[in-house]
Amino acid sequence: MKLGGFKNREVVVDLTSRTIAYREINEDLARKFIGGRGLGVKYLLDNGPDLEAFSDDNMLCIMTGPVSGSRTVMSGRLCVVTKSPLTGTVTDSHMGGWTAARLKWAGIDNIIFKGKSDKPVYLYIENGQAELRDAGDVWGQGTRATIQTMKDRYGKDNLSVMTIGQAGENLVRYAGFMNENDRAAGRGGTGAVAGYKNLKAIVIKAEQKGNMPVPSRDEAYKKANQNGLKAIMEGGLTAPKKGGLSVYGTNVLTSLINEVGALPTMNSKYTNWDGAEGHSGETVNATLLVADNTCHACPVACKKEVEVKEGKYKTRVESFEYESGWALGANCGLSDGAAISFMINMCNEYGMDTIELGNVLSVTMEAAERGLISENLNWGDADRMIELIEQMVFRQGIGDILAEGPTRAAAQFGDPNLAMAVKGQSIPAYDPRGIQGIGLGYATSNRGACHLRGYTVASEIAGIPEPTDRLKAEGKGALLKVFQDLLSFSDSMNVCKFSSFSENADNYAQQYSTMTGVEVTADDVMRIGERIYNLERYYNNLAGFNKREDDYLPKRFTEEPATGNSAGSVSRMDIMLDEYYQVRGWVNGVVPEEKLKELEII
Repeated sequence: MKLGGFKNREVVVDLTSRTIAYREINEDLARKFIGGRGLGVKYLLDNGPDLEAFSDDNMLCIMTGPVSGSRTVMSGRLCVVTKSPLTGTVTDSHMGGWTAARLKWAGIDNIIFKGKSDKPVYLYIENGQAELRDAGDVWGQGTRATIQTMKDRYGKDNLSVMTIGQAGENLVRYAGFMNENDRAAGRGGTGAVAGYKNLKAIVIKAEQKGNMPVPSRDEAYKKANQNGLKAIMEGGLTAPKKGGLSVYGTNVLTSLINEVGALPTMNSKYTNWDGAEGHSGETVNATLLVADNTCHACPVACKKEVEVKEGKYKTRVESFEYESGWALGANCGLSDGAAISFMINMCNEYGMDTIELGNVLSVTMEAAERGLISENLNWGDADRMIELIEQMVFRQGIGDILAEGPTRAAAQFGDPNLAMAVKGQSIPAYDPRGIQGIGLGYATSNRGACHLRGYTVASEIAGIPEPTDRLKAEGKGALLKVFQDLLSFSDSMNVCKFSSFSENADNYAQQYSTMTGVEVTADDVMRIGERIYNLERYYNNLAGFNKREDDYLPKRFTEEPATGNSAGSVSRMDIMLDEYYQVRGWVNGVVPEEKLKELEII
């Protein structure tokens, strides 16, 4: 392989036969789809989009990118790609920390799991070799106990462990992976797929830290990296110890989004809430913060470790994120930062998505309020929420229904409109009535409702790269496409999305070109990103998502007006969706054959 940045070694694990093979990476595919998210989705498409998520045939891909493990700023991301048991769509979920870097340093680019083991196993990797080992002694344990067992067994130095907890083992449809730094690949149910396959963990021992191939044009690479680092260091949000993201973490957004009237509250019945101050970045930093942690090659340090030092919610956890705080806070009518911290810790220990969990709790609260179920669960009842989390993880009582996710639970409760979800995945912490573009982003995200596919909030709230009117629908289709395409590329190169607050397509082009030796321009970056986004959409079309209705928001957002400083606004989906389909060249959400050929997908 001629491309720099790759070890050119993939591990292919057949869990059914317990065999391991090694293969080189197809260079043509790497040029077209980069790595990470893009290459993983290509593997999934070739494996077949019409299979069941919980099936032996479903593939689970652990993917790095060409800059993973390098000096490239904010390059500490790892990507998990599979068919989602929550949505039935293609999904990719990313985690930070050092796992991606150590996988590269151990001599491996990607790991592809197929089949299903007949008993619990974990994969051990060292010096470019992989071996399946028995996981019977850690099956049934939480993520922290599993990680500690592996550290005791293999030594803590240069060791990374990514593992599922009991939620994944019990096929909770929104279970994820956790690593040793409390970083999660949370969304889409990737951990449940691992649980179905009886795969407990991936353990990576990297003896030689930083063992990466040197780019063929090392001076050019150094300059590209310096340019990227300079942008991060001087960025309004990313500047270390100065920018809001660095000072408060993602939770810098709570007060701001609440003030503009775009904080979904009590299952999105309202869009602002006085109680949000209890879990805001300012309050958490003043009362609970104990450490600022970071990931490989990142100076921003957005991870905020918190500690509740006494009382029934005594805990210590990284990290108190905006999304997690909102999902278990305002979304459920709970303002107590200590109780929220305790529940975030539960999610990390059991291995499940805080966003989906918060949404299934709020669906249950509204169902109880309306008398659809007899469950005793009031808004803000932290102790009952904790009881229900335990029931979900172990599928006891009503928890067995809630473990299926908000969309399935709402249907069981008798009103599917209770679920604030698209394609079966619940919304995150931005109300689409108060931020129009992000609503279109939720609707057209290929992995179900998600802010990370196309983060128009950067423009609509923060004015990055330039401000747009958050309550205006016109122009949002074109705006969203730019964000979606750019982030498709960065996810495939596998750099942190937060880099896009300060870096741009030119920076990404320089970093990719000087690492791999393949010259690309900013226009090429956007074109490749467009190819990857259409590749995902093509997968979903083949999997049965081929109607305009699949790209639409719940009725609450289009029919019930917002409150607070967005009072009276509803999501104007039809205007935005028409424009979006036009700029995408799609027909009611379907990628035409000519577009697939134009982008060299078929």
